[in-house]
Amino acid sequence: MPALIEVVTEIDAASGVVFGLELDMDVHAASLAASGETATTSTGQRRVALGDEVTFRAHHFGLVWRMTSRITAYEPPRRFVDEQVRGPFRALRHEHVFDDLGDGRTRMTDRMTVSAPLGLLGALVTRVLLAPYLRRLLKQRSAHFKRLAEAWGNQA
Repeated sequence: MPALIEVVTEIDAASGVVFGLELDMDVHAASLAASGETATTSTGQRRVALGDEVTFRAHHFGLVWRMTSRITAYEPPRRFVDEQVRGPFRALRHEHVFDDLGDGRTRMTDRMTVSAPLGLLGALVTRVLLAPYLRRLLKQRSAHFKRLAEAWGNQA
């Protein structure tokens, strides 16, 4: 049974700014620097678009994890979706939604659906360990993007 994780962040910056930062894999990797995360794109470009693949490598739970995701939906500056094509999960889908609230403000919603392999044991691990851990990572990442977007917006 997959787990749904949703993190909503309000940001004092225009949706186009926030959307652009989210597509930048250098910024993404920096948002999770504590895990030593790297993000390598299939195109060699740091900014992703529809059909691009990104291979993430990071340390979690004392292990090195590698996962490749593909951008499967791309609707600038409103939303994009990345889905695991290779990696440790049975399935992982991450939808990024950017709602323009007016007055240069954006509501950023991260909606992640994840399931682990190994049947009932995997479902238990997902509920008890994996989903709470991924929620913390998404909150950490969102806070990083909020700081950058608001700082950038105040300089413009």
